[in-house]
Amino acid sequence: MKHRTSAFAALCAAALTVSACSGGSSGGAATSGGGGGGGATENAGVGKVYNASDATGGTIRFAISEDWDSVDPGDTYYGLSWNFLRNYARTLVVFKADAGEPKLVPDLAKELGKPSNDAKTWTYTLRDGLKYEDGTPITSKDIKYAVARQLDKTTFPNGPTYFNDMLANVPKGYSVYQNKDLAALKAIETPDDKTIVFQLTKPFAGFDYIAQLPATAPVPQAKDTGAKYKTKVVSSGPYKFESYEAKKRYVLVKNENYDPKTDPDSGRKQLADKLTVDLGVNAADLDQQLQAGTLDVDLAGTGVQAQTQAQILANADLKRNTDLALAARTWFAVIPSGVAPMDNVECRKAVLYAYSAEGYQRAYGGSTGGDIATSLLPTMIPGHADYDPYGKKAKPQGDPEKAKEALAKCGKPTGFSTNIAFRADRPKEKATAEALQQSLKTVGIQTELKGYPTGDYFKLYAGKPDFVKKNNLGILIYGWAADWPDGFGFLSQIVDSRTIRPAGNTNLGIVIPQVDAMIDKALVTTDEAARNTLWGDIDKMVIDQAAVIPGVWSKGLVYRPPYLTNVFVNNAYGQYDFATLGTTKK
Repeated sequence: MKHRTSAFAALCAAALTVSACSGGSSGGAATSGGGGGGGATENAGVGKVYNASDATGGTIRFAISEDWDSVDPGDTYYGLSWNFLRNYARTLVVFKADAGEPKLVPDLAKELGKPSNDAKTWTYTLRDGLKYEDGTPITSKDIKYAVARQLDKTTFPNGPTYFNDMLANVPKGYSVYQNKDLAALKAIETPDDKTIVFQLTKPFAGFDYIAQLPATAPVPQAKDTGAKYKTKVVSSGPYKFESYEAKKRYVLVKNENYDPKTDPDSGRKQLADKLTVDLGVNAADLDQQLQAGTLDVDLAGTGVQAQTQAQILANADLKRNTDLALAARTWFAVIPSGVAPMDNVECRKAVLYAYSAEGYQRAYGGSTGGDIATSLLPTMIPGHADYDPYGKKAKPQGDPEKAKEALAKCGKPTGFSTNIAFRADRPKEKATAEALQQSLKTVGIQTELKGYPTGDYFKLYAGKPDFVKKNNLGILIYGWAADWPDGFGFLSQIVDSRTIRPAGNTNLGIVIPQVDAMIDKALVTTDEAARNTLWGDIDKMVIDQAAVIPGVWSKGLVYRPPYLTNVFVNNAYGQYDFATLGTTKK
């Protein structure tokens, strides 16, 4: 659902061993460019820092063609949000702001987690001097409360279910709004204000990856307003909200109670005086404003639109201000098995044979936007294997004959009708829907296009099974990238049927019992090579069952105005790092 992303030169799997893996090297990033951006060159922000500077002042102007699920750290699952919220929310652990390989470092915690009890118990100790924006101290109980509140998936439908799945003995239907003293949640202990202990149902040596989730950003219980908390998030980071205009604009200013001395490892910077985020800006206009210097950053972070891309690639002066960002992200579409006739695997296979992979790729800007995908797992995730059972490499425009054979087997020899859902404010997804519609029509599969707003796409529409079935949404377009760099971090939240709930899903309808069993087997497989093979087998099973339309393994051409400072692609997010930027514009 979200765009959670990671691109890796070296990957560390979350194996069932006692010591956790940090996920990358500790080397600092190289630098490139000079003051004012005079040294701008193509890919100057990939693997190095463009225009490095500690100069302060000015405003960083972000914009996006949509809203996203929430700025509440306990109710968000968009990669752009996880990247941006590091400006106002600190977590126990965080991915370092660095242009090199992704690396987990302690944030609110003094050090990475200490495992015990065969990695079923994890202990973190907080740093001294941590404060909220109002100057009150941050305690371990605030972190426990933050994790506890987001377990309530009725109030907070967005976000992953890792804590719900992993914490030991969480009472069924637990909600802090019904049990405010937290006594029933024995899986998290706070023996003092500096210590927090997590008890898990099973050993999990990669728990530091869980501890970096936004859900561990502290929330003062007395100021929690439930679903309305997003309108006044209490900051623990370098910036705080000055104003919140729903669907229109967010403005953040420096948090005077943020002490950089308490934040020595994350790489965050507090350079600009103000951060502004404009919502609902037309995507093509946004691209033009970036080039004109009236906006600074596209918050979506996935690259310019196809038309803009062509203009930039044809202009050497513009091209030198771009970076080609790789990401462990796949753009794809789910074919939910709960929607007839997609409950018949042969009908789903007809779609897989019929669709044009070339058309899907074209919607994302051709080869510059990514490579044609033939499965879910991106090529840089351990376990990926070349697998192309529907012949997309040989016939990228589709195989109508094979599609018609599958239609006959599913009892629909002349085709059938269904609907395609996409995020209406995303031009690339609209273009994808149109390309699918055109290619499927050639074999008699008739479709109507249904666009829905990004902010509620998973809560009210594509991620709500009752809505999907009622509205005959047989194809659901979206994209996904790794929560962390292994098969579990990429696949578990999108293919495990046990994560499906009434709303807010990221598994949009993949129900394959064999896959659930294989996931359980992978989690108890201690041999790394064997475990990675299992993740690859899960990927193949999903494709064999025609549960998804694999679209594009993502790349994105992103534009950086030459006056921005400290610009680099953070490979933990596959986007520019939003927590380090500065500007020479005052």
